Amino acid sequence: MEIKTPAQAGTLESNDVYVQLLPNPKHGIDVRLKSVVYQQFKDQIMTVALAALDRLNITSCILVLDDQGALDYTIAARIESAVKRSLC
Repeated sequence: MEIKTPAQAGTLESNDVYVQLLPNPKHGIDVRLKSVVYQQFKDQIMTVALAALDRLNITSCILVLDDQGALDYTIAARIESAVKRSLC
């Protein structure tokens, strides 16, 4: 499924992640990650983000993550919220 409507979820507060979900004119998944723990956890954050999109059957979007140290389940929940808002 392609994302056709922009959506967002989360905040820039500590231990949260701000998620923006945008249509991708080039198709496919494009993840743009900014994180206060980028050096330590970029691979884990990317794994969680891509798994969340896969679980929700998203095949095309731009996913922008501005992470403030969120735990895995928070990242997944924010992505799911943004996807559901995009589909409304």
